[in-house]
Amino acid sequence: MSLHTRIRRRSARIAIIGLGYVGLPLARVFVDAGFRVIGVDTDPAKIGALAKGKCYLKHLGRNFVREMNATRRFEATGDARALRAADAVLICVPTPLGPHMEPDLSYVERTAEDIGANLKRGALVVLESTSYPGTTRDVVLPLLEKKGRECGSAKGFFLASSPEREDPGRRDFTTRTIPKLVGGVDRASGEIAAALYAAAFETVVPVESAEVAEAAKILENTYRAVNIALVNEMKVLLTAMGIDVWKVVAAASTKPFGFAPFYPGPGLGGHCIPIDPYYLTWKAREVGLPTRFVELAGEINHAMPDYVVMRVVEELNARGRAVRGARVLVLGLAYKPDIDDVRESPSFEIIQRLREMGARVDYNDPLVPRTHRMRRHDLKMTSVALTAAALKGYDAVVVSTAHSVYDWGMIARHARLVVDTRNALRGVRNRKNIVMA
Repeated sequence: MSLHTRIRRRSARIAIIGLGYVGLPLARVFVDAGFRVIGVDTDPAKIGALAKGKCYLKHLGRNFVREMNATRRFEATGDARALRAADAVLICVPTPLGPHMEPDLSYVERTAEDIGANLKRGALVVLESTSYPGTTRDVVLPLLEKKGRECGSAKGFFLASSPEREDPGRRDFTTRTIPKLVGGVDRASGEIAAALYAAAFETVVPVESAEVAEAAKILENTYRAVNIALVNEMKVLLTAMGIDVWKVVAAASTKPFGFAPFYPGPGLGGHCIPIDPYYLTWKAREVGLPTRFVELAGEINHAMPDYVVMRVVEELNARGRAVRGARVLVLGLAYKPDIDDVRESPSFEIIQRLREMGARVDYNDPLVPRTHRMRRHDLKMTSVALTAAALKGYDAVVVSTAHSVYDWGMIARHARLVVDTRNALRGVRNRKNIVMA
């Protein structure tokens, strides 16, 4: 029976490698579409939680995994040998940056080697992890061909790129309803990959090649990074001129064409926007071309945590208080509201900079009760209680993430100084103790 037929009959078995913010929601989409799914992850804590029906990604909801397990079409394992039973293998592993802002494809490479050692004849492999154009063909393909298998053939394997477009916590789109780009390293691979995703996703957009799909994802996130950098630079300029950048963006947004609103903040967070543009600049250097525009945007965005810290220092000085020895509370550790995702969150940079300057820093985040070791930070902190009495004990409160559960009126009433990076207190009438950053 051909893979096309197994996909149509929902008898194809799908393996998803990497059960994080991309892989776990993706597994649910295919389970809900009637497929059997094998989830593979190297983290035994995740495998144990999934076996018990527990969801470690809070934004997905408490019953997310329990409902998936109830279908009896999902199982999770840490054993790569489970890939031998899979008709399609989807790669959803991290693609971070190295210490010199270069692509770190070690997770992709190790995963491709595991797949190559366990790949079923005629199976489809899809790279969902975001990377520079050419990764699927130049990095993954050779590792799968090691045993002499031919790509694009039912006697060998099929290979495609379908970059993830997850936005954790978003309500107006879901994993299933976000249009899915699919591009193969050859025509046969593109067609079979498109057929697989069409069986589970609302909209599939086939593109000419894996490189087009990869480049489209990089463009999407670079577009956002550049426009956020523009408005962040405007924030610094307009603040110096005594003009509220948030009111300027709101005014400009009334134009019905030629303008799309982007908003300033304390820096970039998440796995995509702070990282993906650097994959593009690295690839550009490989072909001998500069990306000055993109690199400048990166410099501006990465400077924002320092800007926030300097605003705190300035406002403390204006009140006769040195930053050394000052008590500062940072509100929000997640990189965006109402989720527990702390990847690349600028809050970590802000806390670390303030600590280096001698401040005594606490944080509150109802969704992140304690910090854990990350690639660049290990703060070893626990979220403190947010009460009126506690607020009065801080010299400054920095709003880094505008969670909807925060009572901004209460915060404004009891905090001596609020440095607001998110325009969260825009509705508060008495703003004497509130400054923007």
